[in-house]
Amino acid sequence: MKTASDVTRRHFLKTASAVTAAAPFGVHQARAANSRPPNIVFVYTDDHGPWALGLEHPQAHTPHMDRLFAEDGARLVNAFVVTPVCSPARASVFTGRYATEVDIHDWIHPDEDIGLDPDSTTWVQLLAEAGYATGLMGKWHLGSAERHHPTRFGFDEFVGLLQHGPPADPVMEKDGREQAFDGLTIDILSDHAIEFIERHREEPFMVMLSTRSPHRTWDGRDEDRAPYEGVDIEIPDYPGLDTERVRDLTRNYLVSVTSIDRNLGRILETLDELDLANDTIVVFTANEGNGMGHNGLWGKGNAVSVLREPPPDTANIPGGRRPNLMDAVLRVPTAVRWPGVIEPGTVIEETVTNMDWFPTLLAMAGVEQPEGIHHHGRNILPLLEGEEAEDWDNDLYAEYSPRHGIQAHMRAWQTRRWKLVRDFLNPWRDEFYDLANDPEERENLIHDGRFEVCMARQALHERILAKMEELDDPVRELAEE
Repeated sequence: MKTASDVTRRHFLKTASAVTAAAPFGVHQARAANSRPPNIVFVYTDDHGPWALGLEHPQAHTPHMDRLFAEDGARLVNAFVVTPVCSPARASVFTGRYATEVDIHDWIHPDEDIGLDPDSTTWVQLLAEAGYATGLMGKWHLGSAERHHPTRFGFDEFVGLLQHGPPADPVMEKDGREQAFDGLTIDILSDHAIEFIERHREEPFMVMLSTRSPHRTWDGRDEDRAPYEGVDIEIPDYPGLDTERVRDLTRNYLVSVTSIDRNLGRILETLDELDLANDTIVVFTANEGNGMGHNGLWGKGNAVSVLREPPPDTANIPGGRRPNLMDAVLRVPTAVRWPGVIEPGTVIEETVTNMDWFPTLLAMAGVEQPEGIHHHGRNILPLLEGEEAEDWDNDLYAEYSPRHGIQAHMRAWQTRRWKLVRDFLNPWRDEFYDLANDPEERENLIHDGRFEVCMARQALHERILAKMEELDDPVRELAEE
């Protein structure tokens, strides 16, 4: 029996082949060489610091990530998220919009009846409508109610966690009902991603492995722990750091990262064994970054202090908490492999964000965006193909209004030289950094009276206000007080 989806997919393949035949040679050589659009494997980790790769941390055991990042495809060294915490970051990935626009400002608590607006358009939906088989294996965290279910946003199949879940022996949804599983969560999710690839090998597919690792708490197999046993773990050199605690945290964190790497290797091996590697785009990126002693923090945008003397309580922020928009939490490890299109070993220095996946993945698949869809993403495919981008805007706007245990309204604008972070609820927390001379963001120049600094600070402040007005950000009212 032929289903509607079967007819849609055959129509898509026929249409895509015709478009490819008409395309000029060299635009997408890999696509032109095949009769169907490329498959997409999207590996999406959680709380993954940009430093947690063997390429960056000499003790991190990540051979498969290192190969993907340094040898097989393109490494995007200035890839950022626009809100560094789970739910709003995920909303931005799927919709190409800011947290303010989708009204998801912080991670979604299990007791909250909120989630991604059912009227939202995601790139997953558009791929599915164009004929892709789509699967999500892993963490969703964009609402637990039926109206917020991932299958309402384009995923044909879902195996995973509507909220967060443990690192091992999880209770996860599969076949529409919750089931108990034994073993490491990352291994179980990877098993299902591999099974999805095997089952859909004869048609274009997009599978997202959305890991809950290396989000705390951490776990791994003995083989994941082995590289760190008896090793004096290197940590950031930051004044007042509780070094013993940070070394212990970092060791366990890296074990979890290595468990992801081991499973990435399994997925890449599967693509090789099925002769799909040359027909498959592999994207590796993260939900947000993560500090591990960086700037005295542990965590992401809602981090805690790991100083020997944590900061005291304030009216809106309990002692020991440190909401932030530091580089370590906004920047994410990102790489893309597409044989025949992306030259191996490519390094892309332009600033890109998690909102850019919306138009980019559609462009990769040859799927046109319907008219009337509003998003802020930019198609980075030309960058990946090696085109010059002389007029590329490398500025970054970020925002975060935490609502669980801490209260702040942080808005930030950063250029290649300067970075201004305004907390419109707690103005005493404002920060300003000279990134060219202080890339680790250690010297706050918010009260620096030098003319150059004052002028730059005022210019970025005005850009923040203009962006808030553009987004109809309700926090704009506080800025005007």
